[in-house]
Amino acid sequence: MRFTIYQESRQGGRKNNEDRLAHCYSRDALLMVIADGMGGHYYGEVAAQIAVQTMTAAFQREAQPRLEDPFWFLQKNISNAHHAILSYCDLHKLKDSPRTTVVACVVQDNVAYWAHVGDSRLYLIRQDSILCRTRDHSQVQLMIDQGRITPEQAETHPERNKVYSCLGGSQMPDVECSRKTPLQSGDVIVLCTDGIWGMLPGNAMVQAMQHSNLLQAVPQCMDRVEQWAGAHGDNLSMIVVRWEDSYSELTRSSVSTQTMGPNEFTTQLDEFGHNHSYKSDLSDDEIERAIEEIRAAIDKYSFKK
Repeated sequence: MRFTIYQESRQGGRKNNEDRLAHCYSRDALLMVIADGMGGHYYGEVAAQIAVQTMTAAFQREAQPRLEDPFWFLQKNISNAHHAILSYCDLHKLKDSPRTTVVACVVQDNVAYWAHVGDSRLYLIRQDSILCRTRDHSQVQLMIDQGRITPEQAETHPERNKVYSCLGGSQMPDVECSRKTPLQSGDVIVLCTDGIWGMLPGNAMVQAMQHSNLLQAVPQCMDRVEQWAGAHGDNLSMIVVRWEDSYSELTRSSVSTQTMGPNEFTTQLDEFGHNHSYKSDLSDDEIERAIEEIRAAIDKYSFKK
């Protein structure tokens, strides 16, 4: 595999950052995942952390060096993350379970597979147009589907941030999977939370990703969104990959997995409480306790079939 990838998360104008994101790759497969937590105190952050940590831990167990069934992997481990969040809720006897959206994508054999719950999105951009985009599990999307409002009206609708499916809720999440989507060299896959897409129309997203250097394009895009959103803007998070299936000269920012061993992984995932972009008012002892509790909740469902 050959690709360029960049991820970043920012607090925006919120008191803390409840977004979490990660990517992980073996020699033959790539996983990207973003979660947008919802909940009081720091529990939304915990729900999102459980989601991304569940997915990356499972990927490292199962991609040896490729996944047997990427769609089954996505469905199974998103469900496992949901149950792990409920287990954490039971441990703390919380009256209202923390919740999170999730969008995850696997690329293997030059084919993309993705799944999502909630309104964190995936865009597949080919040349100068959006080839695919996830459909939000939100109240306003239902209204659009029913013809009650237009997409333009949805952009300012008061219920635009309300989702009807998420991880950690009282109902089993509605995990929606894509079709198998073959990739072409130059294709760009964008995963992002609503803090990004809520401020960035699709055509602006396409234009921003035309830059040849993603390591410059993504921060510049986030700078603009953060400026437009102002002092009360949402958390904003993005993972962007440009797929490169030709073995021409490698650019300095590209990743090639050709020399990786079959059981070797590279992962970019921030542990709870240990990244400056995830502000927290917790003490060091509270952070360490939360880390252990998150691990325990995930481990309970690590090998669930």
